[in-house]
Amino acid sequence: MPKFSSIPLSANLNAATGDSKHWTGKTAGAVSSLPVGNQTFWGVPFSLADDGNNLLVIQNDEQANVKIGSSGSHLTFAHFCDEKASSSVAGQSSDYLNPVVTAPGEHIADYVVVYEDGTEHRQSIRRRFEINQVQTRMQSGFTSRQHQGISSLPKRGPYPNNAWGRWQTGVMVGDVPADGRTPAKLDKSGRSNPPGSWTIYALKLPDSSKKVASLRIEGKSATAFAIGAITMFDGQENPLRHEPLETIQIDSNGKSADAIDVAVDLGVVARQQDIQSFDGDSWVNEPVRGWGESVDDPKTVASIDLTASSDATLSIDGQEIDVRSLLEAGEATSSDGSVSARVLTSERTWVHGKIIDSSTGNPTAARVHFRSPDGRYFPPYGHTHEVNDNWFEDYGADLLLGDTPYAYIDGTFQGELPVGDVYVEVSKGFEFEPIRQKINIKPGQRELEINLDRNSNLRKSGWVTADTHTHFLTPETAHLEAAAEDINVINLLAAQWGDLYTNVGDLTGEVSGSSSEETIVWVGSENRQHFMGHISLMGATGSPIFPMSTSGPTEGYIGDPTVRAMSEWADEAHEKGGLAIVPHFPFPHSEVIAEVVLGKVDGLEIRDFHVPSMDTFAVHEWYRLMSCGYRVPAVGGTDKMSAGMPVGGVRTYAYIGDRELSHESWSDAVRAGRTYTTSGPLMDFTVEGLRPGDELNLPASGGSVHVTATATCAMPINKLEIVFNGKVIAQAISNEGSKLLAIDESLDLPGSGWIAARAVSTHVAWHVWPVNFAAHTSAVYVKAGQTDAFDAGLGQYLITTMEGGVEWLDNLATRADAERHSAIRKVFTDAIGSVNKKMPHTHADGTTHTH
Repeated sequence: MPKFSSIPLSANLNAATGDSKHWTGKTAGAVSSLPVGNQTFWGVPFSLADDGNNLLVIQNDEQANVKIGSSGSHLTFAHFCDEKASSSVAGQSSDYLNPVVTAPGEHIADYVVVYEDGTEHRQSIRRRFEINQVQTRMQSGFTSRQHQGISSLPKRGPYPNNAWGRWQTGVMVGDVPADGRTPAKLDKSGRSNPPGSWTIYALKLPDSSKKVASLRIEGKSATAFAIGAITMFDGQENPLRHEPLETIQIDSNGKSADAIDVAVDLGVVARQQDIQSFDGDSWVNEPVRGWGESVDDPKTVASIDLTASSDATLSIDGQEIDVRSLLEAGEATSSDGSVSARVLTSERTWVHGKIIDSSTGNPTAARVHFRSPDGRYFPPYGHTHEVNDNWFEDYGADLLLGDTPYAYIDGTFQGELPVGDVYVEVSKGFEFEPIRQKINIKPGQRELEINLDRNSNLRKSGWVTADTHTHFLTPETAHLEAAAEDINVINLLAAQWGDLYTNVGDLTGEVSGSSSEETIVWVGSENRQHFMGHISLMGATGSPIFPMSTSGPTEGYIGDPTVRAMSEWADEAHEKGGLAIVPHFPFPHSEVIAEVVLGKVDGLEIRDFHVPSMDTFAVHEWYRLMSCGYRVPAVGGTDKMSAGMPVGGVRTYAYIGDRELSHESWSDAVRAGRTYTTSGPLMDFTVEGLRPGDELNLPASGGSVHVTATATCAMPINKLEIVFNGKVIAQAISNEGSKLLAIDESLDLPGSGWIAARAVSTHVAWHVWPVNFAAHTSAVYVKAGQTDAFDAGLGQYLITTMEGGVEWLDNLATRADAERHSAIRKVFTDAIGSVNKKMPHTHADGTTHTH
């Protein structure tokens, strides 16, 4: 027997959808737009006449008889009623902004099922229960549905212009919107006049074995109503009720998910995707833990996420699978054996979990990942299954490192986990040992505790951690993510991006109210100029330092003139007690050099760890500046602008000693140069007992010095190096990788300059892109006799680069006025003059003199 059979209504149709005489107010217009012809609503097919009379309209106490002549489990209706109610305690008006139902339960009609044996079954048809007015707020029926179905949206697009907000939900009720948008001020009509809807109702027949002779329709004089189509359904359950979402593995001749043609009649395919094959034992034993992974050519299996009626039929590449059999047995195969389907982890339990710091016994914020043995991510409740790592698209407490999604939690979490084996990964910064382990979840289990062990506690030794550079998060989310990554100071930077301004409303000129004793949030600003450079201003009190961007796109808006120099921004920050840091040093590469030469900046972000060495432009450029005598420390920051960048993935360690943790004490440590930047290794470095930021005085001829350095890391590291004036003068190497490398040597230093320690690993963490685990200390500055470090060749390089900035200002910059242009130009010329004074000059007698 077929699942569906249409009940002919041609003999009963007495009105057309275009007739307005039967309806009041908005109902008439909405009825005229109802879909007609052969339609499928919620998987049920309906034959709606598409010309002439196509409605059976009942008014007042009229009656009608419809011949049925078949049996089944449910009679399903496409019907609706007028908006006007005969009476209502709450009152009913067509003037409400959104059509609402204030006469719920109003008795509209009785549908009387008449069996061939003469017995009858009477069903009351009530407003907002079995029937609804043609316009309502969406999904307002108690025992019926509006005809608009549910469809899934691809969270990673492509999506229409301005529709990312809607696409984040992953679901749409009704039609997917076309490209473009309607301004809110013009959308009153759209909000007050939603699309007209058929009410879809399934009337359960008490005995599906008996043949129904007819249906008698009895109006109750409440309001006019209409039936457009009736379909007999033969199944075991209400066809409009769906079972919970399940993930179904599909094998159709080994095809990938996007190559399989999938449909279901009484349900929704919520997601169709390949699941990456997962080897749990290998995963648990990988040397890198907590920092994501990405396989270049992964093996996958096809899957769908399915919610459907038990009576549904799943169609896969033209072959049918009975959903009831699939859900009850856990697997099913098509009749020809070419297609198989298997339910993955259908048994789940709601767990309340804690991540425990084993050193204190208390819950601690962390980053977590739960995965089933088949490779699927099970996020804690409140966290998305599919993290979008595009710029400014997903800035909740979620993270995607490579192919691995994570959720930030405050130390506690809730959510469904599959019963049986579950793989878990927990990470918290660099001083806790990241864990990967397999756990077993019991049926009905409600509690779960996972212990996280420390491998270091540098906070007790006077060190604090900071991320100097994050964007887009709310202060509260910034606090959560910082705490979960073991960051003590997170600098959230407001910024201008063309005509977009982010976090400006969070600027207070003081420590954020989201802060806590061990996690400080400060909202500063990244002030930006697309050619001359960027500068991060943090810890400045009082009013914001505006404008935040100049000189046009992409930082400023079209036609914005060049109105301030970076040095002016830095000076204002210093006057207000703040720090001036060059972010993502050295790009953009122009005025940045002048600011260092003029002593305007307090630190440079060194985070360019994209190769398993330190041979990168950013590191070399920092070296060039120090080799010309400019003492500027290294700091670490992420420039977090997406869910693909972990807070503190590259961070600053700063030594505050026995001072209380505050933004001020951290800033003072940065100014003093007592820092190192790291993406994982923890560093210690001394020269003759002196630490980074200190000056070591030697005789003019140089001398031998005692150098100690250690690098420890939760991941294997391969090299620890001592660098003097850019050259490696000592190293400890582990080809296979070690979690501890050390140097304790006497080294000869031939003259003035700088000396620092650095460490690097061949292993990588994922920060949008792969980043090697690496670290670099700030320098101990060496002064031999009265001579300062200065490399004349590099000095000329600095001068030439700054001269280019002058030429850009004179030829291409959009000028505000002559006075502003002159003031900004003077920043460059002053810096060029300062370097020139250091350059060796040849006198008439042939002698060379250096200032």
